[in-house]
Amino acid sequence: MSLEIKIPNVGESITEVTISQWLKQDGDYVALDEIICELESDKASFELNAEAAGILKIIAREDDILEIGAVVCEIDDSAESASNSVEQEQDGKNEIEVKTESEPAKETSVAATPAVADIIEMRVPEVGESITEVTLASWIKSDGDYVELDENIADIESDKASFELPAESNGTLRIVAKEGDVLEIGALICKIEVSEAPVAAPENKEAAASPAQTANAGENYAKGHPSPAAAKILAEKGISPNVVAGTGVDGRITKQDAQAAQPEVASVEPTKALAAESAPVVASGNRNQRREKMSSLRKTIARRLVAAKNETAMLTTFNEVDMKPVMDIRKKYKEQFKEKKEVGLGFMSFFTKAVCLALQEWPAVNAMLDEQEIVYNDFCDISIAVSSPKGLVVPVIRNAETLSFEGIEKEVVRLAVKAREGKLSIEEMTGGTFTITNGGIFGSMLSTPIINQPQSAILGMHNIVQRPVVVEGEIVVRPIMFVALSYDHRVIDGRESVSFLYRVKEFLEDPARMLVGI
Repeated sequence: MSLEIKIPNVGESITEVTISQWLKQDGDYVALDEIICELESDKASFELNAEAAGILKIIAREDDILEIGAVVCEIDDSAESASNSVEQEQDGKNEIEVKTESEPAKETSVAATPAVADIIEMRVPEVGESITEVTLASWIKSDGDYVELDENIADIESDKASFELPAESNGTLRIVAKEGDVLEIGALICKIEVSEAPVAAPENKEAAASPAQTANAGENYAKGHPSPAAAKILAEKGISPNVVAGTGVDGRITKQDAQAAQPEVASVEPTKALAAESAPVVASGNRNQRREKMSSLRKTIARRLVAAKNETAMLTTFNEVDMKPVMDIRKKYKEQFKEKKEVGLGFMSFFTKAVCLALQEWPAVNAMLDEQEIVYNDFCDISIAVSSPKGLVVPVIRNAETLSFEGIEKEVVRLAVKAREGKLSIEEMTGGTFTITNGGIFGSMLSTPIINQPQSAILGMHNIVQRPVVVEGEIVVRPIMFVALSYDHRVIDGRESVSFLYRVKEFLEDPARMLVGI
């Protein structure tokens, strides 16, 4: 008997949902209440559970938009349980083994297959408290390869960082998930048929070597073969291993070889003189193109930036800061500061300290929206935007309001170094109540930074340029920086945003205010 599974009523105002992902495949055996697919509406995501145990027959496909009550799939609850099927299959294997033992052994040149003692299902591990899904970036091992315990077999990525997936046992790898798949925590990623290392095939002296075998008899397998890390780098560059000379043992292509390899540039012959003046001009330059797959981190950044633009009432207010007082203090004390504190005195400590003091005066700028409530924070966890080789990351300085200039500078340096080395932990990148981003280090004069949700505001710093300004009725040249505050108008009113930014300006143009708190 087949049981129809229909789209349930998931909310009073929701009339349709989208099939975002099937967690089980057509023909799979599913257990009662097992999650079989994920649904999405314009408001939230939902899980669809099996209403009976049996064989799954999928009707609706991924990305299909279905109305409430529409049929998603069917479950044949008269099918035998998966355990019975496994037992029958095992009995069949035992019968085959008995029959095989009674037959005379035949000579073979194929390597002996190790006996499978058990099958281990490897699932996506928990990689952080706030991470619910990861992307399978690349397989380091191939389907059918023999893997050893704790050997890295795949790379997985979240929106925060990258991780390596080690094998949980010795045995033969059976790949389930494909590269690029987005998997939830706990989803099946592969299986390992537990066994000892494969036994090498005995040499058959009577077998005649094929011409190809004879030609390659003197060559080593490692020659021209890239290591897993090298193979990944070459694939990203679009370079064939056949054109790379290996410097490793027996000619193996190492990670350093792959990093040094450069794609070939197609030679272009000079265009011959045109026969007539009216003939079209033929371009003689290089017009090659290359495509690179977006990383999981880049996809997540893109998705979140678009969400911030679409889901917030974002507005930006601007001001300018005369940086001469701060620059004078740095010039006067930077050598003594570095000698005594063992860290440089940069602009970030001045901005962070000014922001923390201003946030305490205007708490709405340090707040965030949580459904129908506004959450006010009595602490300042300042997120610092850092450019890393894999993209923009935003580590957090915890309780920055309690830190001195020395403490802020040391924390900024520590987090920036870890970001560029790809060693930031999940805890160091989660949370944050307010963000500071400095586009000025790249030469930006002015920008409108995008809010780092669920925060409600972000401060953008820019480059310092000598500009003519009027001071006490006279035109003078001063080092001026434009600053921008983007904020969510649902949480922060115009008066609060403008007053906050002007307060930051006051602290920076008269740093003594930060010492006496006025």
